[in-house]
Amino acid sequence: MEREIIHLPEKNRFEYQENDRIAFVEYVQTAESLDIKHTFVPNFLEGQGIASALVKAAYDYALTNGLKPKATCSYAVTWLQRHPEYQKE
Repeated sequence: MEREIIHLPEKNRFEYQENDRIAFVEYVQTAESLDIKHTFVPNFLEGQGIASALVKAAYDYALTNGLKPKATCSYAVTWLQRHPEYQKE
């Protein structure tokens, strides 16, 4: 199922909304990297792959813009370990 994930650069986050509930990842961007600091998915939306889709959208944005994907958030750390194709040197 394709989810509509919205990038809100003014808030440094990617969001997904369903039934007035919002899931999101927050990041810090520097000239060299994009670091996901926090991932949040409401209980109502858990277990549907939404966190993974949000992290992927953020890291796709990073790679498209020549930024190194980084992770402070524990979920994003695990996600990067499972997706070595996103680990830039």
